[in-house]
Amino acid sequence: MSLNTILNVATSGMMAAQTGLRVVSDNIANINTPGYVRKTMAQSNLVSNGMGVGVNIDAIKRATDKFMAAASLNGASSAGKANAIATAMDNAQKLFGDPSAKTNYFSTLNDVYAAFSLAVDDPSSTLLRSSATTKLQDFLGESKRITSSLSGQIKDTDNRLSADVDRVNVLLKQIDDLNADITRAKMTGADGTGSENIQSGLIDELSTYMNVQVSDRANGGVTVRSAEGVSLAGTGAATLTYVQSGPANGYLTVTTANSGGEVMPLYVANGELQGLLELRNKELPYLSDQLGEFVTRAAEEMNRASNASSAVPAPAVMNGKDTGLDAATAFKNFTGKTTIAITNAAGVIQKRVDIDFTAGTMTVDGLPGPAFTNANFTAQLNTALGGTATANFANGALSLNTAVATNGIAIVDDATTPSTKAGKGFSQFFGLNDVIRSDGYSPYETGMTAADPSGFTPGQTLTLRLTDADGTRIRDVQVTIPAGTGTMQETIDALNSRNNGVGLFGSFALGPKGELSFTSNSASPVSLSVVADTTQRGVSGPSLSQLFGVGLSERSTRAGLFKVDPAMAADPSKLPFAKLNLAAAAGTAALAVGDGRGALALAKAGDVTTSFSAAGDVAGASKSVLNYGADFSGSIARKAAAATSRKEAAESVQTEVNAQRQSQEGVNLDEELVNLTTFQQAFNASARLIQATKDMFDVLTNIV
Repeated sequence: MSLNTILNVATSGMMAAQTGLRVVSDNIANINTPGYVRKTMAQSNLVSNGMGVGVNIDAIKRATDKFMAAASLNGASSAGKANAIATAMDNAQKLFGDPSAKTNYFSTLNDVYAAFSLAVDDPSSTLLRSSATTKLQDFLGESKRITSSLSGQIKDTDNRLSADVDRVNVLLKQIDDLNADITRAKMTGADGTGSENIQSGLIDELSTYMNVQVSDRANGGVTVRSAEGVSLAGTGAATLTYVQSGPANGYLTVTTANSGGEVMPLYVANGELQGLLELRNKELPYLSDQLGEFVTRAAEEMNRASNASSAVPAPAVMNGKDTGLDAATAFKNFTGKTTIAITNAAGVIQKRVDIDFTAGTMTVDGLPGPAFTNANFTAQLNTALGGTATANFANGALSLNTAVATNGIAIVDDATTPSTKAGKGFSQFFGLNDVIRSDGYSPYETGMTAADPSGFTPGQTLTLRLTDADGTRIRDVQVTIPAGTGTMQETIDALNSRNNGVGLFGSFALGPKGELSFTSNSASPVSLSVVADTTQRGVSGPSLSQLFGVGLSERSTRAGLFKVDPAMAADPSKLPFAKLNLAAAAGTAALAVGDGRGALALAKAGDVTTSFSAAGDVAGASKSVLNYGADFSGSIARKAAAATSRKEAAESVQTEVNAQRQSQEGVNLDEELVNLTTFQQAFNASARLIQATKDMFDVLTNIV
């Protein structure tokens, strides 16, 4: 071996040792740097003609563990989703208060019943009446506050989704750009681990937003794909978009770098984005929908009691609620009997009209009166009232007015065969004596049948969005109100069309109380929301989604629409605490001061078994309002506790995986000091070899 060869071997060894020292010193310097992955130097034997001629530095690499890195990314995604849901559910639970405390939201309804109960023994007490009104206002005010807060959380979730998507797009662009730096370093034999560490940190952050698959590129850098394999970075950065169309369910789309601008739906199974989507489209609206159902049924049962009762003296004016129906449809499908009585200031009946809806006849003061149909009911009722009062139906609402200001109107159903439509008596169906009013149409039980006219104008459209269980949009369908005879069945058929409706994914059906409900196919469950609704029933009437409560956006805001009847709130003496006594002798009072039977019925309204519709993720049930409230309160606490438990479990897994990853990829000071000593000794040995070679060269030179 020549002296030059020996010098080259020693020089390569010295250079390798020097590079090793630089790698070790860099590791030691970054021992406390978050996300830093220790570097290692890969070297190999240089061979020429079968003989070793030194050492070659192959590459400076990061000591990564792909399996631990993948587990860490999955752990971060799970923790991101769990944390988003747990935080929101905890905030939602706080809106209702501690279920074990006496000051929680549900206790305000108990206070209402207690206030009515106190008024039973002294129904003429202004103080007790005012107290009952105040407690009822408190309950409805709290319902409105919680509904508004939940709606605010939904809007905040929309904003967070948009912000997260913007951040993801920035991350994807940075990750993709770093690929060029890493590839350039690899091709030139330079140290590209700095860029790789930065890229790794960006991928770690990306995994908190969404679950991704990461693979190495042959020429350096990485390719990042979604759970379904859509390329997000590596061959150009993709662009994510959060699509939110008003009240409809939001969803994610992606436009890849090489798609030519084609937009595709993006499936995200984990991460903060998925957690926020679940909150936006399911958890928060479900909670608000169930609250709406609870308040609706509580109001319905109190209104059932108030419409079966009367104030003393009886009110001179009764203004009903907007049913959303035309007169012919509103008066159709009633059965049973009811009585409308006109009383004077002393509570003595001046005119009595008994209505038999089944037979279509009226009896006036015990004598045969006019017959009627649903089309002429108002006119025939005015005939029967004989000028003592006037009935009018306009804009979907029925009103009754006495001709004499000191007279009043009281309505009571027959004790044996009470009037009924959609499970409500005549007065309650029209809301003539409601103690609680609403600006909406809940509980969406119209009393219509499939053969009834729908009332919607042909050509008007309703756009529905269908999304799968994970929140990914399947499709939007635009349903057009069909021309024809205009029956509800024709409208339902249009909704259920397989071509232009929801027929491929589920079906709409009209229930026994005239409620329109959507049932998803069990094989592939979907959620339905309303993108746009231009339908209108009649002139200035409700849209189809408003009248029937189609879509969570319509149903989830209803709890904030209830209020105490303005007349009763202004004057608590108008609370219906008495009952009309039809058995009173002629000339004697049928309404008596001090009668507290109406107050007792209001106090017991929470104990009456009623039918609750399916709301949120809770199936329909028959139970009392108080029992439903207790179950609802418990379910909120359980959901919040379960979300917190899942968060803690996910964070625990993430911490453990990150610790194991750090043990594999992090810097060990003892190990680095050993490497430092080793490379130092190798450097010294190579230097001595060079010195020995120089000495030999000097000896040979002197000999010559």
